[in-house]
Amino acid sequence: MAIVNTLLFFILLTVTTSTSSPFHFQHLNVEEEIAATKLKNPPKQPDNLEDKDAKWKLQLFHRDKINTGPHKDHTARFNQRIKRDVKRVTSLLHLRRQNNSNTYSYTEAAEEASFGSDVVSGTEEGSGEYFVRIGIGSPATYQYMVIDSGSDIVWVQCQPCDQCYNQSDPIFNPALSASFAGVSCSSAVCDQLDDAGCHQGTCRYEVAYGDGSYTRGTLALETITLGRTLIRNTAIGCGTWNQGMFVGAAGLLGLGAGPMSFVGQLGGQTGGAFAYCLLSRGTASSGSLQFGRQAMPLGAAWVPLIPNPFFPSFYYVGLSGLGVGGSRLNISEDLFRVTDLGDGGAVMDTGTAVTRLPTVAYNAFRDAFLAQTTNLPRAPGVSIFDTCFDLNGFVTVRVPTVSFHFSGGQILTLPARNFLIPADDVGTFCFAFAASPSGLSIIGNIQQEGIQISVDGANGFVGFGPNVC
Repeated sequence: MAIVNTLLFFILLTVTTSTSSPFHFQHLNVEEEIAATKLKNPPKQPDNLEDKDAKWKLQLFHRDKINTGPHKDHTARFNQRIKRDVKRVTSLLHLRRQNNSNTYSYTEAAEEASFGSDVVSGTEEGSGEYFVRIGIGSPATYQYMVIDSGSDIVWVQCQPCDQCYNQSDPIFNPALSASFAGVSCSSAVCDQLDDAGCHQGTCRYEVAYGDGSYTRGTLALETITLGRTLIRNTAIGCGTWNQGMFVGAAGLLGLGAGPMSFVGQLGGQTGGAFAYCLLSRGTASSGSLQFGRQAMPLGAAWVPLIPNPFFPSFYYVGLSGLGVGGSRLNISEDLFRVTDLGDGGAVMDTGTAVTRLPTVAYNAFRDAFLAQTTNLPRAPGVSIFDTCFDLNGFVTVRVPTVSFHFSGGQILTLPARNFLIPADDVGTFCFAFAASPSGLSIIGNIQQEGIQISVDGANGFVGFGPNVC
């Protein structure tokens, strides 16, 4: 493992302001990646999961660490992950169409979500890839929450349930919390909601997701506990009517750029800043999520955030090009720009697994990679991946570097395991990118794994590195 960490460290040093990378090729350890597909039983986690040496810091878990469902086989888990991913991307594109047309409401989405269906256990399939464990209420009851950089609301399932999906912890009971307070319809907090309603003077919220998941209930002010830190009067959705599959999670911790997200509500307490490390596959350790300016590292490569008034909740970055084997491809920067109508652009998203690129850019990217991997035996495509290799019997393979180029000259060169991923446990590896059905580019969590990522929303930058996770 020390060799792997050293290799990743040197790869991340290629985040530079130069126009070419000194590393043109790297090695993928095939045997290690196949071994990492085997699930290990995680130790039972205590309720209080904070880093004792850091304020505002939480451990971050991949769904496979807390999933007790039946999908122990890597191929089955891989296929389920890609199915979730397709739904996620579809929902992002649907949201954009909804915003542009202004004819589709959350209520209409809820009616499409088929509320009459049976409750499905969230531990079996489900939305969400990464989770934290936080305390809700006074006294705190600890719950697993999905984190989502593309969502703005914080919500949790609440008793008494009109309809709730199964979760791994007891459903939060607001009647037992001394700090729970409903929000009135006339409150400024209620006005912040996109689709607020009113029932008997209490503010109502509702959110629908593209995979059919849905939550509806009352808006409340409640105390959130992060480790030993109490955040009082946090606006949360108390969902009594919920449909979804959230892998046993109690709800969702929105980390989007809007005012109602957890980051937005923390505001001046944390300076609009947070950082995360998505743990790499097969590692025994957890990742991390930390709020506050103290989480902003020295030596990171800072890339500008691009404002998009049409979609203010998302973190758009200034992607300008792609590189393979140390050379930047001849792809127009216009393919990655945000248009005057808010279309296009490149979004950093923790909820999307596989990076999506406009079709013209993806085809050029894939073809350049194939041109430098003619020595590797090809395999049939798998699911959304049209470029796969049969690496059965290989110990390591030599592959060209793959890079993102950003406005301002920064280059992020990815570790090999972040772009060649095992589709099964017998040696089929796929190029982990796909064509976008629209002009929107999405930088997914597979490409983010193992890289320290910092979001400085107040100053408008995202940082990569300098450390690895």
